[in-house]
Amino acid sequence: MTSANSPSPHGQSPLRTVQVLGGGDARSSAHVRSLATGLAARGVLVTVCAPQEAEAAYDFRGAGAGHVPVPRSSDPVSVAALRAALADADLVHAHGLHASFRTVLALGGRRATTPFVVTWHDRVPAEGARAQFLRVLERRVMRAATVVLGATSELVDLARRTGARDARLGAVALPGRPRRPAGPDGAPLKLRAEVGAVERPLLVAVGALDRDGGYDVLLDAARAWRRLDPPPLVVVAGEGPLRPELQRRIEREELPVVLAGRRDDVTELLAAADLALLPGRRAARSVLAQEALHARVPLVASDAGGLRELVGDAAALVPPGDPGALAGAVTRLLADPGRCDELRERGVRQATGWPTEDETVAQVLSVYDELTQPRPMR
Repeated sequence: MTSANSPSPHGQSPLRTVQVLGGGDARSSAHVRSLATGLAARGVLVTVCAPQEAEAAYDFRGAGAGHVPVPRSSDPVSVAALRAALADADLVHAHGLHASFRTVLALGGRRATTPFVVTWHDRVPAEGARAQFLRVLERRVMRAATVVLGATSELVDLARRTGARDARLGAVALPGRPRRPAGPDGAPLKLRAEVGAVERPLLVAVGALDRDGGYDVLLDAARAWRRLDPPPLVVVAGEGPLRPELQRRIEREELPVVLAGRRDDVTELLAAADLALLPGRRAARSVLAQEALHARVPLVASDAGGLRELVGDAAALVPPGDPGALAGAVTRLLADPGRCDELRERGVRQATGWPTEDETVAQVLSVYDELTQPRPMR
């Protein structure tokens, strides 16, 4: 493990923690990066077990943590690698369902003596046999964890119903997204010109192009927006397995939608937008929702996954999976600048109540302190 720069309390050796990450979710990866930075600054030894690609994207070593490459798999070789990394840990903290299940397997009989914390960021939706399988994993993880930190009250309640011994609301801050160097005052106009939205409204959505993203609903809604004058342009930043299917439909139906792929200027793109869109069936503590409110961009989102708890009355929420409701909400906002201004002001007020990164680290560290006894010098 990597030693932190800050000294540990007198008479104690530093707390040795391992953060286990699946590496497939941007929210949990950014959260672990933020935790690693704050914990290391407070004298905690942090090792992150995650796929090599997660280290390349989030630079956990640069945050003051050690990194052990562990594939995103529950096969015996991966579990054995994780077990070896956990051998000297005073406390283990896993993020997400699959990473938590692998941790349960790796800890084995050590769960009785090693505190095991789980942060549950979101519930994975599924149907049929896969849903049954995921529910089995949830029960196994919830019952094995010493403490479950749910990102929303809905997840906390679900964890308790699923068998968690101790489930609490866990603060999850919006980690600061690295910004590109500031451009000239005309940068937003230049960006709008780049994507083709100079004299028309710009709507921005961000996220993986997968089944949970709700992009089928977004394209259905975009058919209605073609009749507006001028028709708004929808720019979707993100990649995923549905890209070919979505692109074929955009071209076939001549929809005003651009799949922009992965971009390193999401913050600037969002700031240039007239509206932000979150059509997905999973929302919870959406990074896009938080960034939109911080950027004073009116948000239209699916009322799903605990999003209402996050944004309150600072967004236009519509039933998930309802393209007519999404199209109508966007159309009304584009025609009502006063309502947009009202949402901007509400967004600023709502965002002031969200936890900061420092508050999130402090809460997690208080849980760690609660679960571990003072450690004599080794």
